[in-house]
Amino acid sequence: MCLAVPAKVISLDKEIFLGEVTIMGNSKMVSIALVPEVEVGDWVLVHAGEAISLISPEAAQESEELWQAIIDG
Repeated sequence: MCLAVPAKVISLDKEIFLGEVTIMGNSKMVSIALVPEVEVGDWVLVHAGEAISLISPEAAQESEELWQAIIDG
């Protein structure tokens, strides 16, 4: 089973296919090679250090709420 988490893009370096994202308050550098159309402010799903798809802000919020419920137990 593969799991992906929502992340908001906060900066990009499209020349080297990297983007900085925030995932539930933590920042991380991820590859954006699979989503070259991404822009700062977009939401993406991240799996294993790769942004794998763009998602809507509403879908990101719903997913974050579900992850938080799991974390909170």
